[in-house]
Formats: sequence, structure tokens, C-alpha cells
Amino acid sequence: MFDQLSERLQGVMGEIRSRGKLSEDDVNKALREVRLALLEADVNFKVVKDFTASLRERLAGAEVSEALNPGQTVVKAVNDELTELMGGAGRELAFTQAGPTVILMAGLQGSGKTTACAKLAKLLAKDGKSVALAACDLQRPAAVEQLQKLGAEAKAEVYSQPGETDAVKVASWALEQAKAEGRDVLIVDTAGRLHVDQELMDELAAVRKATKPMNVLLTLDAMTGQDAVNVAERFAEVADFDGVLITKLDGDARGGAALSVRAVTGKPIVYGSTGEKLDELERFHPDRMAGRILGMGDVVSLIEKTEEEFDADQAADLERKIRKQQFTLEDFLTQMKQVRRMGPLGNLMKMVPGMGKAMQGMGQIDERDLDRIEAIIYSMTPQERANPELINGSRRKRIAAGSGTTIQAVNRLVKQFGQMRKMMKQLSSGKMPSPEQMLKGAR
Repeated sequence: MFDQLSERLQGVMGEIRSRGKLSEDDVNKALREVRLALLEADVNFKVVKDFTASLRERLAGAEVSEALNPGQTVVKAVNDELTELMGGAGRELAFTQAGPTVILMAGLQGSGKTTACAKLAKLLAKDGKSVALAACDLQRPAAVEQLQKLGAEAKAEVYSQPGETDAVKVASWALEQAKAEGRDVLIVDTAGRLHVDQELMDELAAVRKATKPMNVLLTLDAMTGQDAVNVAERFAEVADFDGVLITKLDGDARGGAALSVRAVTGKPIVYGSTGEKLDELERFHPDRMAGRILGMGDVVSLIEKTEEEFDADQAADLERKIRKQQFTLEDFLTQMKQVRRMGPLGNLMKMVPGMGKAMQGMGQIDERDLDRIEAIIYSMTPQERANPELINGSRRKRIAAGSGTTIQAVNRLVKQFGQMRKMMKQLSSGKMPSPEQMLKGAR
């Protein structure tokens, strides 16, 4: 979502870094470019004004002029200001010592609130919590059925009362069920509307009074831009929420809502949805997001994602196979599937410092190419996966037909895998090929 803003800011920061000494004119020019970049990203005008004023104050005086590396000092100042703009330190949810922690979810219709409930349930279940969902959106047709389906996918119990029209009664009953079953968390999905109206707020207030939630989260759709900030501001006036869960961070919105909501409402972004799958919800860390925007990557999040999917035994087994030159297409398929579970490959690459800028102009990594690779390997026999050299012309024709691809695609995969195994052999023997050799082998 921040691609356009990231490109503009990285351009400004790159020019600043290249200068050994900065004049006042240099600083003014950089501030002007930063202001334009934020306005183009649809950040609230008042927020931009306050941001640049704070940044100017930070860059004034001896801090830049006396720094050993003025360019890096400016980059750090922009990074710190972006972090502060989005909320400073990341916020965690509050949990009760005993009894179920109630999390009340609010938002407008179409913001992705019901799906966000299931995503949050799955994320909290990963932390070892027993989670239940309360179906209290009784206004939108099929909302209860949607929550039941998503709850089953997330492996979370869904409490619903078919035929009941009073959301407060359902919420109170669901809370009693959660207590009786010893649940750690109860997530309450409330009704949304097409706009903020008094009826919605009255019902929300009544459900809140009945369940006494520890956390009230407002679901905002990042694609709605500045209107999302206006909605958050109106919700903050009449329904004091604790934080924001922002959806569609993977979309092509310009990022203004995410950058503005904390400054306008004083409420932090707690979670961000980065895709359509139920496991594509993550805690929002302002400092890490600022690093991504400025092209410095997000190594901490990348390590956390890796640790979730890979364990020490798997890593040791993989290392042994590589050293003994026993790495097969079956192993390759397993590793690729584990990497894909970490999220879209393009998002992962941007967490590596410098890769975001290196990928500019290359377009999005097409996940369908990875689907085709999986299909080709699945169409092979176990013997062919273990020994790709067995794959002759007739086998390639069969594999192409079975995977719905072409013989050329099969040839390309077999060739590239052979090159990868050759490189692994050289690495394991300590004979790293030169860049010229690597380029020659890739042709």
C-alpha cells in the first residue's frame, strides 16, 4: 500500500544521503519534498503540516550541521517522525487475569469486520488462547452464516442464536457460554452500517455495556482513504474505542488512512490485515512499518515469520541433505510451501533491507508462477522428484499434461533445479562460484 510513498521518500532520502554536508537550503528542499510525498499519499493536511513542523524543529540547529554524517541524521529523523506519527511503540491488547477477555469489534458495513474477527481469532489461537466468536451482527443478511463459516476455518467456536433479533441478548448469552466453557477470549462481531448513524451507536453502546469489553477495536478499510479517518474520528466522539484494526494493507491505496488515523484520533493501529487469507493478519509495529517505507526493511518481522514456520530440527535436516547432496524436488516443494505460508513473496522480499528499492520497476511477483511450479512437481512420480535426471522427453510430456503447463515450463524447472543443486554443491564444499560463473550458468 505504501509503494508510491515509499518510492518518493526513498528518492528524497537517497539524494540527502549522497551529500557530505547539508545547507539550510538542502534541508528546506528535503522538507518540501517530504511534504509533497505525504500529501500525494492522501495524508490528512493538518497531519502533514504538524509532521513537517516537528521534523523541521528536529533538524534545526546543530543536530544536522555538526553531525559526522548529516544525510544519515536526516534519514533517522524522518524515520523517528514516521514512527511517532503512526503511534510510536506498538500496542498490545489487554487481557484479563480470569474469565474471558472480551474484544468488541466495530466498524462500517463493507470494512471487512467479520473476516477480521476470524483472522484475529486465528492469530490469538496461535498464541495458545482458547477463542470463541459471538455472532451479534443481526442486521446484515447472512452475516451470521459468514461468521460461522469463517469461524470453522479458524477453528474457533461461534456462538449464535438463530431467530434472535436482539444483539444485546445474543452478546450476553455468548458471554455466559464463554465463561461456562472456560474460554480465554470472546470476540464480539457487531452490526455495521453504510454510514455512522445513531441507531448503530446506540446498539453498540448497549452491547458494550452488556459485555464490558477489555478492548474495543474499530475496523477500518484502508482503501477508503481519508474517509476512513473521518469515520474513525466520528466513532471516537461517540464510542470510545481503544485501537484500530486496518484492513487491506496489501491493496493499492496510497496509505493516507494508516498514516493519519493515529494523529487525528489519538488511537493506535493495533493490527493490520495484509491479505485475504485468515492467517494474513499481523500486529502493527510503527517502527517496523517506518523502516519498510524508507526502504530499510523489516528484519525483525521476517525473523518472527521464519520462526513460526521453520524449527531447528527441520533446518538441521535440510542442512544435512544439502551437505550430502541429497536435496530433492520433494524437499524443494516442502520449503517453497513453508515460505509461501509466511505470506505473499513480494511482501517478504520488501522486509529485506534494500530489496524494496531493488524490486521497483519489476512489478509484482506473480504467485501464479509458484502455483505452476507446485503443479509441475505434483505431477511427477516420487522417483522423478528424487532423481530429476530420469525425466526424459516422454516423461516431460506427461508431466506437462498432468500439470496443465507446457513442456518448456517443465524443461525450465528441471534446468533451474539442476543449477540450484550445482550451486549448493559448490557452497557445501566451500567453493563459491564467481559472479561471472553464476551469470553464465543462469543463461
